[in-house]
Amino acid sequence: MSRVGVIGGGIVGIASAIELLRDGHQVSIIDPGEPGGEQAASYGNGTLLNPSSVIPMSSPGLWKKVPGYLADPLGPLTIRWSYLPRLLPWLRRFVAAGATEAKVAATARALLPLLADAPALHRKLAAEAGVGALITQQGALFVFPNRAAFEAEALSWRVRRQNGIRWLELNEDELRQREPTLDRHYRFALLIEENGQCRDPGAYVAALTRHAIAQGATLEKTAATGFRLEAGRLRAVVTRDGEVACDRAVISAGAWSKVLAAAAGDRVVLETERGYHVVIRDPGVAPRYPVMPSDGKMACVMTPEGLRLAGQVELAGLTAAPNWQRAAVLLKFARKVYPGLPADLPADRVKSWMGHRPSTPDGLPCLGLASGCADIVHAFGHGHVGLTAGAMTGKIVADLVAERAPAFDLAPYSVRRFR
Repeated sequence: MSRVGVIGGGIVGIASAIELLRDGHQVSIIDPGEPGGEQAASYGNGTLLNPSSVIPMSSPGLWKKVPGYLADPLGPLTIRWSYLPRLLPWLRRFVAAGATEAKVAATARALLPLLADAPALHRKLAAEAGVGALITQQGALFVFPNRAAFEAEALSWRVRRQNGIRWLELNEDELRQREPTLDRHYRFALLIEENGQCRDPGAYVAALTRHAIAQGATLEKTAATGFRLEAGRLRAVVTRDGEVACDRAVISAGAWSKVLAAAAGDRVVLETERGYHVVIRDPGVAPRYPVMPSDGKMACVMTPEGLRLAGQVELAGLTAAPNWQRAAVLLKFARKVYPGLPADLPADRVKSWMGHRPSTPDGLPCLGLASGCADIVHAFGHGHVGLTAGAMTGKIVADLVAERAPAFDLAPYSVRRFR
């Protein structure tokens, strides 16, 4: 069996580590941060495990909206002017990736096998780690002011249906019975019953890490900076504190994977989609379902900490300071979704967060062997579906390290698509 260095302690890295341990490998998890800590995208996402999340961000006609993204610093998707020159190569590919319905449909088909069994796979991992109660599957509500608002998004729902996603349509009365906390301007909804939730992603990743260590993994709390190769074979992961000897390595460092991929022989087009969330402690409302409001483009979910409102896409790079007004936008919109929220919330009951989604322009992760060394596996760039796809990605990583045939074709995820 191999000695494997897994670079990154988010959901993709930890799920990969567990599957590698299952195969009998020696595993070192390499990450400078606390597993499940607030520095990680896995900590702050919208908590959803949605097999229905097959639609990429890019869509036909997107290029017409770019000026608006530059002009509105608080819109659901915004671009900072100062970052635009560096962003342009990614942005050109992003617009082209969703230029036609056929391209959107191809991306959806490629994403589906990574997402299809997500709630069941995560339920199994959580049970092994002793935190099975964190994974639920009550479904998710996609709510609209009226049926016309739903029909305005016909392309995305048509593509979902083509990929086997099914839903229940709810009229105003049925929606009110299912979710009485919602504002009454929502009069139409879709309930996707197969969608699930990880109620506390930070606690989940921390528990999985403890489970991996109990199974024999080691945790190296340092940052990987590259690789030591000899005659084309991997000998060690180089870190800022020395070397971690290994025969195989997995790059699953999220938005920080680009430099490591280059060290492994691959130039990838990777950006950070900076996302925000707000958590309201003791919100005074208790929604029964995770809710995705069509007019808000965010996830509204209950967690053990309180009501989490997660969303926004800000393209501004890895080093720019957070724009906390974007979190305030989420809080303001929450009152339009849940009229029962208090009008004035004390500051100590509201917590804001910002993190980095690792995003490729076409919405597909990088998953496969590195070009410069077949001992290195790429497993990053999952964008908005990292949590959902994490469990299946771990299985694929284990297959690649073991040189087994994966369960499905990995060609759509190859880094060679960026050449």
